[in-house]
Amino acid sequence: MKIYTKTGDKATTALFTGKRVSKHHIRIESYGTLDELNSFLGLIRDQKIDDISKQNLTIIQNKLFTVGAILATEPKKDNRLKIPRIHNQDISLLENQMDLMNEELPEMTHFILPGGHTTVSYCHIARTVCRRAERMISYLNENEPVPENLLAYINRLSDYLFVLARKLSKDLQAEEVKWIPEKLD
Repeated sequence: MKIYTKTGDKATTALFTGKRVSKHHIRIESYGTLDELNSFLGLIRDQKIDDISKQNLTIIQNKLFTVGAILATEPKKDNRLKIPRIHNQDISLLENQMDLMNEELPEMTHFILPGGHTTVSYCHIARTVCRRAERMISYLNENEPVPENLLAYINRLSDYLFVLARKLSKDLQAEEVKWIPEKLD
């Protein structure tokens, strides 16, 4: 199978149904941003981090392909194509993992500046890409319905990535720099 098809040479691409849309269509922007996020998650997984975090990131990367497949399918056609779904237990996994990580972390009293260690910074970059994807998916949802669990999953994922960044800061003995607002004159 050839990688290049030449079908996108005129700035359009096909959804799963075969319908052609512009490459800047919000649906394409949404799952394209998830693809970018997935690449950053692979970069984090390639770092020297604990096995549980690596396993969770692999699960999340697979779920992001599911989310991408959902977004690449027109809502009225998704039942016929038997596209997988995001389920409540997928969201619960993120929540349970955050709860476990938070048990080991100091209480958060301030916002935290991203940084402290390259691996932690990768997590913060992934978190912000996730938030961008969430904004795009939210915009898409205003015009074409998106499953509620999909929206909740992406929202929870950005929270998970923040907590993971804090956990990795602790594991890597990186300093968490608190954001202290400047005093007004």
